Amino acid sequence: MPLQELRRTVFIIEQQVPESLEWDEFDVASLHVLAEDAEGHAVGTGRLLPDGHIGRMAVKREWRGRGVGGAILGFLIECARKRGDCAVHINAQTHAIGFYQRYGFVAHGDEFQDAGIPHRQMSLKL
Repeated sequence: MPLQELRRTVFIIEQQVPESLEWDEFDVASLHVLAEDAEGHAVGTGRLLPDGHIGRMAVKREWRGRGVGGAILGFLIECARKRGDCAVHINAQTHAIGFYQRYGFVAHGDEFQDAGIPHRQMSLKL
């Protein structure tokens, strides 16, 4: 599946997240988004969990900085809004905090490690 291949490339290969941590029980219950290029190749993905968490945001290296991540994030926020969520949350990798702040997310809590990568919790009220 293109979505799984994309997540494998970004998280498991590039970021060296253990495969056992990448796939979880939330995949089945989540809304997944897949962005494709004009030829139908997967270039970005993200998911919205039933509890309002956005996660597994990933964009292929050559597509980063071209608006793909923002389009995915905006779509997931709108989906959460339409289903009546009051807020959305993300455990952001610290290097991406600025990206999420541009969309109104606010960081809170202490930095923590997830799969050996520093993260902070962020929220956006809808």
